[in-house]
Amino acid sequence: MGEGPLAGVRVFEFSGIGPGPFVGMLLSDMGADVLRIDRKGNDRGTKVHITRRGRKSVALDLKKPEAVDLCLRLFERAEIVFEGFRPGVMERLGLGPEAALARNPALVYGRMTGWGQYGPLAQAAGHDINYIAVTGALHAIGLPDKPVPPLNLVGDFGGGAMYLVMGLLAALLHARTSGAGQVVDAAMTDGAASLLAMFYGHRAAGAWSDERGANTLDGGAPYYDTYRCKDGRWMAVGAIEPQFFALLLSKLGIEDFPLEWQLDRAAWPDLRAKIATAFLSRTQPEWAAIMEGSDACAAAVIGLADAPEHPHNVARQSFVTIDGVLQPAPAPRFSVTPGRIQETDPAIGAHNVSGLMEWGLARAEVTALEACGAL
Repeated sequence: MGEGPLAGVRVFEFSGIGPGPFVGMLLSDMGADVLRIDRKGNDRGTKVHITRRGRKSVALDLKKPEAVDLCLRLFERAEIVFEGFRPGVMERLGLGPEAALARNPALVYGRMTGWGQYGPLAQAAGHDINYIAVTGALHAIGLPDKPVPPLNLVGDFGGGAMYLVMGLLAALLHARTSGAGQVVDAAMTDGAASLLAMFYGHRAAGAWSDERGANTLDGGAPYYDTYRCKDGRWMAVGAIEPQFFALLLSKLGIEDFPLEWQLDRAAWPDLRAKIATAFLSRTQPEWAAIMEGSDACAAAVIGLADAPEHPHNVARQSFVTIDGVLQPAPAPRFSVTPGRIQETDPAIGAHNVSGLMEWGLARAEVTALEACGAL
């Protein structure tokens, strides 16, 4: 049994790639009992598949009617089921929302896709970069002469996985109070668009330009940008408020720039040059010692290799080592019901027997599934 605020919640996951496993990881980290349905195969599991941690794996051949019937039976024992296939795939398997809710009217059925369950692009292939391209997010991020993909954080994980988790838990609250389940249609395009709410607000107010590098938060403002240090490494500056901006200039030793000119775009080229020259006078560690912990809103830009050793991350235990693999700890933090990593990525089918029996099947039923090749 898991620990955390979702302890006792049974989740049925159909294995997928990218954001799907991340959804399962988050639910498991918060204590849910997640049973993952994998395709039959030889994957022995690996401790470096971090987003696949914390679940039980049952390998099924969904082309077998016995396997489909098993899923329908397990839907009756679950509160949440989620999948990440193209629209129509689960229906063709006989495991779509209509069949699932017929078995369990209180079931929350989560569906995550790039384009959503309907719309002109619903059946098209795509990846994060394509989904965020049509929302305005990709256009807004990057250099003045080129959009730059922000990893796959905005579409896959932010707009997709996080919104599906939020939707699943909101629908679970509704199901527990009303007895009525429902379908959660989480499209990465919808989620990415939602994440842009503040920026669409700025645009409506005439305070945001579609020209990259021309706005306060996209590197256009010299007090919200990155700067190279003497050793070639970088510092990040975000001194927006006047008092923080004044402190930044003080720590940089810039005394010949009038503070009241901070928002004067005509003065920005001169300000940028002064800040850049100042940062080039010291190494990143030297600047970090001067800046970090102050209200100057400046921090060292560090890579994945060094981030776990940053004193703040160490103090908060933001990273943990499991079976020799360094990885992010469960988030967010809960004061009464802290979550935990339940286990590393299991081999496919590792819980064919134990997992199904924990979900209520008798040993003889498991044996019969093995005998017919469904399991």
